[in-house]
Amino acid sequence: MFFEHSDGRTTVIPNHPGEEIDRGLLNKIVKHDLKMDRDEFLKAVK
Repeated sequence: MFFEHSDGRTTVIPNHPGEEIDRGLLNKIVKHDLKMDRDEFLKAVK
């Protein structure tokens, strides 16, 4: 899944049917790559 922030930051999160992404990897992507907090991320994916 491709995510783009309004300020131009982008990242890709793997999305393979039937597979779950590890919580630690997802937290790293959200905090370090997206520079978002948990609530911001949850609003973006809904």
